[in-house]
Amino acid sequence: MLRYFMIYKPYGMLSQFSREGDKKVLADLDFVFPKDVYPIGRLDADSEGMLLLTNDKSVNEKLLHPSKKHERKYIVQVEGEISDEACTLLRAGVEISVDGKKYKTLPANQANRIDLPLYLPERNPPVRFRKSIPTSWLQLQLIEGKNRQVRKMTAAVGYPTLRLVRIVMETLELDFFEPGEIKELDRSFFYSKLKLS
Repeated sequence: MLRYFMIYKPYGMLSQFSREGDKKVLADLDFVFPKDVYPIGRLDADSEGMLLLTNDKSVNEKLLHPSKKHERKYIVQVEGEISDEACTLLRAGVEISVDGKKYKTLPANQANRIDLPLYLPERNPPVRFRKSIPTSWLQLQLIEGKNRQVRKMTAAVGYPTLRLVRIVMETLELDFFEPGEIKELDRSFFYSKLKLS
């Protein structure tokens, strides 16, 4: 039986079931997943937000192959008051390092400064607050997902990432979820929202 899940991966948790050091893993969530379910893609331990899990093996290729260019949207808290110029650079694509080689990212579909998001759960532990250094928020929409790409991109334009939350994949949204929350989706809804055929 094919099953599809959307979770809010908490900060500090690895996007895997197997143990690695003392980090929390998906097996620590308060839910027993079927043994053949696995995550589609990854969010690094320092990132949070939408993570999809399924035992439908065709989804991985349909969703993650670079040729598919599916959209992912993030909200990002950065160090400093991000400038219009930095947002313009992100929209054009910036040079980062991938596997030790220089790589020019594809242009971001969206890179805009936003006000503090209306609904965003508190992070545990919270981002360290420093009176002398302001922070700002950015909404970023990409069609590729290299390892730690968002962090590398904001750093490349001079604004290190403090908090990173994936909130949308294609038209599937992580609305009003709490960290660790899990929702099972039916196949037709999952495929429709992710524009899979």
